Amino acid sequence: MDRLTSMAVFVRAVDLGSFAAAADALEMSGPMVGKHVRFLEDRLGVRLLNRTTRRQSPTEAGQAYYERCRAVLSEAEAADAVVADERSEPHGKLRVTMPSLLGRHCIAPLLMKLARKYPHLELDLSFGDPIADIIEAGYDLAIRTGDLDDQSGLIARRIASQRMVVCGARTYLRTNGKPKSIDDLSAHQAIIYRRRGRVRPWLFPQADQPLREIMPTGRLRLDDLEAIADAAAQGMGLAWLPYWLVRERLNSGALVGLLRGQPEFLYDCHALWPRSPRLPPKVRAAVDTLAAALPKLMTASG
Repeated sequence: MDRLTSMAVFVRAVDLGSFAAAADALEMSGPMVGKHVRFLEDRLGVRLLNRTTRRQSPTEAGQAYYERCRAVLSEAEAADAVVADERSEPHGKLRVTMPSLLGRHCIAPLLMKLARKYPHLELDLSFGDPIADIIEAGYDLAIRTGDLDDQSGLIARRIASQRMVVCGARTYLRTNGKPKSIDDLSAHQAIIYRRRGRVRPWLFPQADQPLREIMPTGRLRLDDLEAIADAAAQGMGLAWLPYWLVRERLNSGALVGLLRGQPEFLYDCHALWPRSPRLPPKVRAAVDTLAAALPKLMTASG
């Protein structure tokens, strides 16, 4: 067996804690993961992992070997990157994790366009709002909105800002009137965004003052932004939503933008990737593409 490949499998098995998880991440069978680890143990003459029916953990020798394997693999990737940079054209598998709605509406179409441009680039896209550990899960790139959590081992680049708008249907506004100011919102039915059990406030910038938070009130609580947009278009109340999500409804008149004179809140959108000596061309191309095109999708009117 190839020693470098077996080392990579061993590192992933330690990172993820089980052969099954490593097999899923590496797209190989569980027995094949075990075969790679046994190859190394037979070659070295020591046990590298303590195995139970549910989890594997490194022995003392295995932990020391794991640290050196990570260093060797990092150097091997850096060597490959030198050649890849010379080739310049993005190639290989690009694994990206992103929020579901933003991914479907904005990120994926841009990455599909990139894949059409570079025929040797493969895409492996994951759509989901739960935050995954980018490094442990083996992602090349992650797209995140809002505040960032722990970024240890990661590089972050702001690639766009997500413009938020207050909107409602004409049927609702004819019955209930239009809010003229932020203070008027308390007299209106809001369609509430509830995520992970917590209601998300509506945020409004104030000149030379702290950000103003409005806690929405209403009889509808939903945990999906697209469902909120649908409910708003049906006249069920006012909504505070990303512009890119309601752009077509605003242009068609299904929804009306409100509080036009009020500065709109911007959620930053970041690209994150594992820190490495050289940025792979496939990651660089994806980040540059998103940074160039996303701002128009997220903030431009009309």
